[in-house]
Amino acid sequence: MRRSSKAMAEAKSSAPLFAALGDETRLRLVYRLCDEGPMSITKLTAGSKITRQAITKHLRVMEEACLVHSTRHGRESVWQLDQQRLEDARRYLDLISRQWDDALGRLREFVETEIPRERRRPVV
Repeated sequence: MRRSSKAMAEAKSSAPLFAALGDETRLRLVYRLCDEGPMSITKLTAGSKITRQAITKHLRVMEEACLVHSTRHGRESVWQLDQQRLEDARRYLDLISRQWDDALGRLREFVETEIPRERRRPVV
């Protein structure tokens, strides 16, 4: 079965997003920005063992994936999560979930109609 070009384009555009979310530190940053709202790097590093430079590098990866953006407030940059990008991730995961559900439904139908009952093994 061939995937639609729209699905392929969605996968290609989602890859950097999921790569950015694939790191524990960046997931913690996403959680904090969701929970506490826009924050400066100073606030993001408060109480953490991670340096400002390391946090900045993580934020840049997330920025390249369009997951966060910053605005200047005086001498500091304030970082904010792009909620739409998280919605894009959720929508893509829902699509994958539906595809798996469809595939498993087809497999179940095949097993129930094509394999004689006496040859089926019970599922444990």
